[in-house]
Amino acid sequence: MENYTYTAIDRFLRYVQIDTQSDPQSTSNPSTEKQKDLSRVLVQELQEMGITDAELDQWGYVYATIPANTDKTTVPTICFCSHVDTSPDVTGAGVKPIIHQHWNGADIVLPDDVSEVIRVTDHPDLQYQLGNDIITASGTTLLGADNKAGVAEIMDAANYLLMHPEIKHGRIRLLFTPDEEIGRGTEKVDIQKLGADFGYTIDGEALGTLEDETFSADAVKITIQG
Repeated sequence: MENYTYTAIDRFLRYVQIDTQSDPQSTSNPSTEKQKDLSRVLVQELQEMGITDAELDQWGYVYATIPANTDKTTVPTICFCSHVDTSPDVTGAGVKPIIHQHWNGADIVLPDDVSEVIRVTDHPDLQYQLGNDIITASGTTLLGADNKAGVAEIMDAANYLLMHPEIKHGRIRLLFTPDEEIGRGTEKVDIQKLGADFGYTIDGEALGTLEDETFSADAVKITIQG
């Protein structure tokens, strides 16, 4: 552990600068081609780690495998999943991430728009981050931590496991999806191809939190004429 250089922050800072905003008005899959810009980066980085089967399909989904290295024969295949797209509500172009090191508890004023202030009174959970580093956008864009933080965490975990074969595990499947923000994130997932017994979405929450529920983005649009 002491000899391992963590890569999650480095990856995250790079990933958020790639515009992957999805579009609810689009009928294509993925809804925007620019989501594949990050997906192609992920495939390249996974292949550089030694994951030879990392691939990007026509629908914008990335599949990859960390092979099992255990002698046990009945270990289930698990999947770690996160989405590459960001919300259509706020631009994801030109993101400038800022690391506020050793946060001292003061309100955080975002420099590119000083009217944008992250106030402790509005976000009481910030009190638990006193002394920690906090990453924000600069004030005019979305940061994209939902869910590029999850993407970076999975990529760092994959890197760690491949560098430390002494950690025994079963077959692990990685899945990076487009269009989650517009409710179409699993629309074109090939479940048989994925081949996982269990899946876990890596997303943002408080440290140590595990959720055992599923969010449904179903919606109904009703047009009444008359």
